[in-house]
Amino acid sequence: MAGNTLPFKSNYAVSSKIEPFYKGGKVQISHDEQYIFCTCGPRVNILQINTGKIIHSIEQDDQEDITSFSLSPDDEVLVTASRALLLKQWDWKQEKCTRSWRAIHNVPVASMTFDCTSTLLATGGCDGTIKLWDVVKQYCTHNLKGSSGVVHLVEFHPDISRLQLFSSSVDCGIRIWDLRTSKCICVLESHYSAVTSLAFSPDGQTLISSGRDKICSVWDLKKKAVKRTVPVYEAVEGVVLLPGKSDYSQMGVKGEGLHFVTAGSKGVLRVWDSSSARCVFTQMLPDAPALNTEEADLDPRSLMQLLPMPRSNRLVTVTAEHNILIYQMPALTVQQQFVGYNDDILDVKFLGKDDTHIVVATNSSQLKVFELATNSCQILGRQHCGYDKSLRLWKMDLKSGRVHCVAQGSGHSNAVGSVACSRLKKAFLVSGSQDCTIKVWDLPDPLPDVGCDVMLMTARLTEKAHDKDVNSVTISPNDKLLASGSQDRTAKLWSLADMSLLGVFRGHSRGIWCVQFSPVDQVLATASADGSIKIWSIQDFSCLRTFEGHDASVLKVIFVSRGTQLVSSGSDGLVKLWTIKTNECVKTFDAHQDKVWALHASSKDDLMVTGSADSTITLWKECEMKQSKLQQELSNLLHEKKYLKALGIAISLDQPHTALRVIREIRQQEDGIQELEKTLLKLRQDQKESVLRYSVVWNTNSRSCLDAQAVLQVLLTHLIPEEILQYQGTRTHLEGLIPYTERHMQRIGRLLQASMFLDYMWQKMRITGGKDSVNLDDDEEMDSSPQSIFIVDKQPMDTADIQESLQQQEDEEEDLEDPEKREELLDEDESVSTSKSAHVNGVKLNGVNRVEDGGQVSSEESEDEDDVVELTTKFLPIESMDSDPSKTADIR
Repeated sequence: MAGNTLPFKSNYAVSSKIEPFYKGGKVQISHDEQYIFCTCGPRVNILQINTGKIIHSIEQDDQEDITSFSLSPDDEVLVTASRALLLKQWDWKQEKCTRSWRAIHNVPVASMTFDCTSTLLATGGCDGTIKLWDVVKQYCTHNLKGSSGVVHLVEFHPDISRLQLFSSSVDCGIRIWDLRTSKCICVLESHYSAVTSLAFSPDGQTLISSGRDKICSVWDLKKKAVKRTVPVYEAVEGVVLLPGKSDYSQMGVKGEGLHFVTAGSKGVLRVWDSSSARCVFTQMLPDAPALNTEEADLDPRSLMQLLPMPRSNRLVTVTAEHNILIYQMPALTVQQQFVGYNDDILDVKFLGKDDTHIVVATNSSQLKVFELATNSCQILGRQHCGYDKSLRLWKMDLKSGRVHCVAQGSGHSNAVGSVACSRLKKAFLVSGSQDCTIKVWDLPDPLPDVGCDVMLMTARLTEKAHDKDVNSVTISPNDKLLASGSQDRTAKLWSLADMSLLGVFRGHSRGIWCVQFSPVDQVLATASADGSIKIWSIQDFSCLRTFEGHDASVLKVIFVSRGTQLVSSGSDGLVKLWTIKTNECVKTFDAHQDKVWALHASSKDDLMVTGSADSTITLWKECEMKQSKLQQELSNLLHEKKYLKALGIAISLDQPHTALRVIREIRQQEDGIQELEKTLLKLRQDQKESVLRYSVVWNTNSRSCLDAQAVLQVLLTHLIPEEILQYQGTRTHLEGLIPYTERHMQRIGRLLQASMFLDYMWQKMRITGGKDSVNLDDDEEMDSSPQSIFIVDKQPMDTADIQESLQQQEDEEEDLEDPEKREELLDEDESVSTSKSAHVNGVKLNGVNRVEDGGQVSSEESEDEDDVVELTTKFLPIESMDSDPSKTADIR
């Protein structure tokens, strides 16, 4: 057996990522229907539909947000407009900007489109003007004035021989421009709200317009008049005409009349007959109730865009939650779904027989099931457990991969924060809630099949488990024990037979975010907001191991390598691999920019998935510890104190955490300031850009703000402003620095004021020794005899100094009585839990080192209360003073 021992894991490598690629704005499908173009801040991302991968990303050099873009019908030219009032022409396949020019608009461009020949480009500005550009000859051909407000919609007539342009602005009219005369020949007035979409008939004689006034208008372009007004009873965001050649009888189409599809606030697709103004088909959404109330206008599944894919007879919709869905007509079955933005990732679990899928919980009302091979996603309606205080059971159809709700239960009086399922057989569930209770639920036997009615579950046992929120519950491998972790800083062990309390694990100084049983040993792992991980014996409830290494709260912990190693994730954005036997951190993984809430290992123990508040899901694969030459060289350079090369390698590897480590090691040297200045000024310009970008992130955290400020001081002192402004995204970075820097300065000012009191007492008293503490029994009165801990300094004390001190103390007490000023004294922390500890006796007090043998400094640590720094200095009776023998000064 010795030869078959499981080797320890030594490294993980990023296998793939699911990153945000769309955060709102325009979406366009390429003419060959292979790519989706969409905006994401200063970038245009190009998504390959077949694979679900981002194959190209067009990014603005100035980091200004893109306000509009358009792809030419021949799929060759991409033009973008940004807030910098520049138009840029791109060879998107090579990701190169081929040309840029001033937009002439005085304000940003709100809309743009190409004509069918890919030579004319129309841009609609927020200044009410429309400009036409010849992208081949590179000049402005028309400047059309007359619109009022933002021109949010421009569209060429499909018959180029007409040379007509249609536009709409905030006045709700549709203007028709004759490009031969550069004049508006007609204004089509029918809508009383913003016009959102235009669709032309194949013969070019009929136009259908949609608006947020809940109507669609059918226009006769010959007569320039409305043929029919279709009430659709929802704010319509998109309209698409159905081609007349195909058979759409499944969608209610009978006859050869003009039919069109609408998408809007109710989140469903509907087919309308333009001649009768009747709805002939309404899409049925699986796993979700129909939206037929006025509240549906606010539903996150509301459709914001509707795009045709005529070659493959498909439709594309974009939802308010930035999801892109592709439907196959005529059945309108969902073919693919892509999630553009996930918000904060709160939990991730592997799913499927061979871990082929992952299910993701976010701060959205929808669960998302991703197929790892294609990144295609199934969105599970609004039926999920969590903030609606309910518990839901889902089942996957292994053949189709579809997931359906089969059972549900309710009974908690607050949000459900954690669930766990029995391990040996699927017999029961356990849930922990913010109502401080734990409930045990029996599962239906047998489990309902997919497609059956949803069954109701009732709680078999309910226990008031903790004094604060229950953050985590877990079940032992033999289904006999239950462990719970809470914000009250304790973990508890329960017997699942009768929910009797077996013991309490005490030792963490902050709330516990996660508890996990070992798969092989009788131990329990806990992860806490105090930055530590502890291993406990479930026999005597003693702490066996403590792992410290995270700079902030540890949010998740799991066992790997058959219980011999741990993987943890924290609010510092790091994932760490630990070996339990040696208490050693084997490896630190830096792949997220925000709190890593989610962490899970596959059933085969070879994959790991993490999810973060940065909306990124990372899939990790176990690999051998083959450290690259650069990483090995980095370790050697740090050991040899060759900081310039070490910092350069950290930047080349794009590892902000490693770069911060180098900066800290430089600053810890005796001549740290000079060494840091010398190192930073020798960097190349692109490396300085990276350091500046890292500093903006470091500056958001009170633990690393001093390092960030030291870097900024060097850069801003020695570099001229013109040079700094040439860096990529400098303006955005500087804007991000200001609020956090002001907050740090305010905190330092408050600390300085608080420390003046201790400075004053230190100057007026001297320590001669004495007992460290005085223990009094409850029955005994305090001994009023003189003690030798403090004695009066023999130097004379000016009465004016005493009055000034008393006046200052009274002013401070008045400030503390004022609730607004008292709130200003509360220190803000950027970590998950907002409380901090403040100690004197040789430990840092919020960054200030002080030694005070006689004084006492205490800080009540709380997970859900603001920070209160309490300084309590007690004076024992002093000789030759007639005042009260004991005085207490409190600063709250």
